[in-house]
Amino acid sequence: MTLIEETVASIAPLDEAAMRDARDHQARLTKPPGSLGVLEELSVRLAGLAGRCPPPLPEPAAVAVFAADHGVHAQGVTPWPQEVTAQMVANFLAGGAVVNAFAAQAGAAVTVIDIGVAAELDDAPGLLRRKIAPSTADMTAGPAMTTDEARRAVETGIQVAQELGSGARCLITGDMGIANTTASAALIAAFTGLPPERVTGRGTGIDDATHAHKIEVVRTALARHGLLGGHGKKPLEVLAAVGGLEHAAIAGLVLGAAALRVPVILDGVIAGAAALVAAALCPDALGGCVAGHRSAEPGHAAAIEALGLRPLVDLELRLGEGTGALLALPLVQSAVRVLHEVATFDSAGVSEKDAGRP
Repeated sequence: MTLIEETVASIAPLDEAAMRDARDHQARLTKPPGSLGVLEELSVRLAGLAGRCPPPLPEPAAVAVFAADHGVHAQGVTPWPQEVTAQMVANFLAGGAVVNAFAAQAGAAVTVIDIGVAAELDDAPGLLRRKIAPSTADMTAGPAMTTDEARRAVETGIQVAQELGSGARCLITGDMGIANTTASAALIAAFTGLPPERVTGRGTGIDDATHAHKIEVVRTALARHGLLGGHGKKPLEVLAAVGGLEHAAIAGLVLGAAALRVPVILDGVIAGAAALVAAALCPDALGGCVAGHRSAEPGHAAAIEALGLRPLVDLELRLGEGTGALLALPLVQSAVRVLHEVATFDSAGVSEKDAGRP
């Protein structure tokens, strides 16, 4: 068996007994039933993931920022030069990016993984050198990756989950890669069957003409690989055709975390596209996934709707890096802390609602 097959085989559905215990416990806490809204059901799901109530507190947390370049950049889908990917990786490692500021606020560690940057990076604390290839190929001219490269990138993500999950109780997806929203749109269209114009956004803030061109680039790539409006291809084939190395690695991170029963907070459109890949490989892997936020990218809303996930934060963010997921981390931690620390009506000596009154 491959590492992907072994990992998928070890992923189990959420534990129904633990989820019942969590719902029963929520009903006995000193608050009106349902008064914590979405956070209550989140705590129930995380109990199901852990197989016990209360589940472990999702701390400490670790951010895995997967960095890679994209051959489709040659099609002029963004005004930003490809060199910015490596430059931003250096910024992450120096602690100067938004992800670093948000991680410091949340008490999370940041690890950057070079999965496919089109430059040789210097060794630095916090950098994992796991390069599969120096960028993908242009998906409009042929497959972005070979199937072997896609498989190896997914397996690298699984291995990173195993490494970080040995010390962290919550994993957070991050990404960096100029032109990665183009590949994300292609993946989302391929897995949802939606047309390119529905799922292709403005990325770093492109103008109308570039946006229209970007949509046509996505359409061209999908048509070339037979992925427009539905297909019968296997998940790894779709991933190899139009995905990015960071998408593959994030999909692997989701699978690896699910096998470890560790929750994953998904960031924006890149993570949403990757989660579609993970779900296609193993639907039960979604049990521990939390949509940290709703990105301003239209493809992200389509992805999380297809995944059946409800975002915790909606602030019109479109930065990536893991920033939106980090903002949601305290909410995830608070949802679980309620099960650990809030008193029940019996233990606090608080009267419950009179069952005979409305």
